[in-house]
Amino acid sequence: MFLRKILTFAFIAAIGFSDAQYQLSDPDATPETVKLYENLVKAQKKGYFVGHQDDLAYGVYWKYQDGRSDVKEVVKDFPAVYGWELGDLELGHDKNLDGVPFDKMKEFIKEGHQRGGIITLSWHPNNPITGKNAWDPSNKSISEILPNGTKHELFKTYLDRVSEFISDLKDEDGKPIPILWRPWHEHTGTWFWWGVNSASDEEYKAFFKFTLDYLRKTKNLHNLISVYNTGIEFNSPEEYLKRYPGDDYVDMFSFDAYQRSSVEEGHKFAEQIDGLLKNMNLAGVQHKKITAIGEIGYNQIPDHQWFTKILKPVFDKHQFSYVLFWRNAGFKPGNNEVEYYLPFKGHPSEKDFQKFYKDRKTLFEKQARRMKLYR
Repeated sequence: MFLRKILTFAFIAAIGFSDAQYQLSDPDATPETVKLYENLVKAQKKGYFVGHQDDLAYGVYWKYQDGRSDVKEVVKDFPAVYGWELGDLELGHDKNLDGVPFDKMKEFIKEGHQRGGIITLSWHPNNPITGKNAWDPSNKSISEILPNGTKHELFKTYLDRVSEFISDLKDEDGKPIPILWRPWHEHTGTWFWWGVNSASDEEYKAFFKFTLDYLRKTKNLHNLISVYNTGIEFNSPEEYLKRYPGDDYVDMFSFDAYQRSSVEEGHKFAEQIDGLLKNMNLAGVQHKKITAIGEIGYNQIPDHQWFTKILKPVFDKHQFSYVLFWRNAGFKPGNNEVEYYLPFKGHPSEKDFQKFYKDRKTLFEKQARRMKLYR
């Protein structure tokens, strides 16, 4: 059995990332979206793009200062992937749930894309059944949101506002900016209204399909690369795919994982990430999908060698397209806590992150720009 597993992984390593097997699920995808996807496939043979949530909007000690980035101040380069959040857009608010104005977000997205970066969008919308926030899993079914449900028309207004926002994301030539679209993430957990305790597997699949069909077919958005994103609740490819909506609706596989244990237990987190990457990549080979780490982090980075000692050895063993570190929120008065997941200038882990930056497999914005991802 052990020998068979070794041979299986060797076989996957040999054939698992042939460029020809990867195709976007949207047959009408824009040329720039197709080209980005093709380049993501090619790039993962060299390494992985490194991203940061809300990177241009604020850092630990600043907000909305043109040209600033905690990442840039540490490594003299921007991240290659910019993550942004659309929560509260569905309510018609002018700021998202983290306080970022949507008009500024559009500017940041266009700026990052113009420099050659990659844009990914997540969305934590209010629960349309209860009217509470995304972290209200009190409903036991999402059937009311699906077609013919009592909240279906309300949910479509949510999607209309998202569609309007995405439709306004154009480059200098007026072409739609390709987006890594990562909705309904961490659906294997219990904390969101679309999670395992609040939506059956079949409801989740129908929900995912309806969302993408509405944006693509009804709203004519063809610049979306669809990302299926779980939590850490899987120990095999089969468990990873338990709520999978199908190859016609997904272009990339990903998961979210955070170290919440002590520094001394970092090796356990490394082992966990190693297993998650193995099983996700096995599923990716089976379904001809490229892979990524949708979110990762260790709040305040108490292990000052976390990037090179914990993450890098595991990342070196696997192929995946990008990793997105979560946001440098700084002090959050509502929670009375400080939150950040990448070092800022003067942080004890600054030098370790600089070593991580110089690694041959980490790809930041300068490399992304040289690769000309959209042509």
